[in-house]
Amino acid sequence: MKFDYANPYTSTRIPVFARNVVSTSHPLAAQAGLRILQQGGNAVDAAVATAAVMTLVEPVSNGLGSDAFCILWDGERLHGLNASGCSPAAWTPEYFQRKYGKDAAAPPQRGIDSVSVPGAVGSWVALSEHFGKLPFGDLMAPAIEIAERGYLVPPVVQQKWAAATPILQSQPGFAEAFLPWGRAPEIGELFRFPAAARALKAIAATKGDAFYSGEIAEAIEKFSSAHGGSLKVRDLANWKPEWAAPIAQDYRGYSVHEMPPNGQGIAALIALGILQNFDMASMPPDSVASQHLQIEAMKLAFADTYRYVSDPSSMEVSPLQMLDGAYLASRARLIDVNKAQDFKAGNPVKGGTIYLTAADENGMMVSFIQSNFMGFGSGCVEPSFGISLQNRGHGFSLNANSPNVVEPRKRPFHTIIPAFLTKDGQPVMSFGVMGGNMQPQGHMQTLVRMLDHGQNPQAACDAPRWRFNQGLAINAEGTMKPDVVQGLGALGHQVEVIQDSYFDFGAGQFIWRAGDPSVEGYVAASDARRDGLAAGF
Repeated sequence: MKFDYANPYTSTRIPVFARNVVSTSHPLAAQAGLRILQQGGNAVDAAVATAAVMTLVEPVSNGLGSDAFCILWDGERLHGLNASGCSPAAWTPEYFQRKYGKDAAAPPQRGIDSVSVPGAVGSWVALSEHFGKLPFGDLMAPAIEIAERGYLVPPVVQQKWAAATPILQSQPGFAEAFLPWGRAPEIGELFRFPAAARALKAIAATKGDAFYSGEIAEAIEKFSSAHGGSLKVRDLANWKPEWAAPIAQDYRGYSVHEMPPNGQGIAALIALGILQNFDMASMPPDSVASQHLQIEAMKLAFADTYRYVSDPSSMEVSPLQMLDGAYLASRARLIDVNKAQDFKAGNPVKGGTIYLTAADENGMMVSFIQSNFMGFGSGCVEPSFGISLQNRGHGFSLNANSPNVVEPRKRPFHTIIPAFLTKDGQPVMSFGVMGGNMQPQGHMQTLVRMLDHGQNPQAACDAPRWRFNQGLAINAEGTMKPDVVQGLGALGHQVEVIQDSYFDFGAGQFIWRAGDPSVEGYVAASDARRDGLAAGF
């Protein structure tokens, strides 16, 4: 691929060209990954160290109680790791209906009954054991140092912190952990997290055993029980991350890889499979026609994803059926180039997140994502170890007819999705985009820009984006040209332009392999929407 390195958008950023690269949404985390690479670690070591630091410097999006997914190229082939936690053994529809009423449609959005088993720490251990070079304890050192010494809170993190405070300040442990002054921190204020430092030291010393069967697990059970929850040590001890082969969709001579369900990565693949049926390159990248087709393809993809995706053990159709070429062509024929539509699911049988990526000069590339789901997750924080617990349990349904109905030790529907691009079986790009259902939308929009129009990764990052919500409603970034907004409105899209730079249009990170990693290295980009940094040497 020959990129156009002219950037037609408002950002003044340029890509980073280097042989060893880390790209994420906080500079201190990227620097931690580079530190590990300079100590002789590989890309997996760097990714794990970066992920650990991210739990501290962006607590609004992830924490030690997060879940995670990873796709990595080990130098020879792709591997996928599903580190999403499962439900406690006590969870059934009856459990929630007894506590929250028979009309409850899902587990609660916040609080202790939204917490499933956290998987992020398990992902760090599994990645280190299978692919790392340095001792696991060394990878935790940068995070321990930051937790103890503290860091100055940056603008984007502060804004999200302040916004979440009124909602979560009454949740158990939240104020003690995240409101040490009785309020959210100000921009530039020093935040320390000594409880998390204790946890990280225990995790480092035991290679994660303390978290899943030792003192941290016992503290989590005690905390959960004290506040009416059902998460037990045995739930933590019985859970393990799972290695799973990524699923793929061909697009313009490349293969786009996502993790299989229970995640929503398949939505990006469905949308791209639909767009295969249109000549996207013939349309200017920021034209009304191009944006309309992408929006409609994404709507069709979400219709099927929300209808069918769940834990693989309870899915009614397979990913292969959902990605069948003839089926996707039939879905593409539903698109009217002159009108926006509200699509429903088809029948395939007939036919609060951080992302990071790292790559090293030996060719290893890592695409990694971890999340507490909504901002600060459940809002519950175990106080002695600072475990900020996710709220992924809210992703279950209490509808007995739903494939995503809650059951004991089952994985919920997940929004977090790392991605990877290959060509002819060889690695091309590790990439990801943050932000709930924006993630597959961001994957599709940036790939169309790069693969159909030759925009370089930084330009594809910086371009204005839209975000589909439901029905005919979409949000558009304030930088989108007025004539494009008006043109989409004329087709029937209900467009709300968002001027707030903090609205989540899916900040992303991209590492494109430029050639031999030891010679040409990589082209890396990071999104300014979340104060991101791509750094390398």
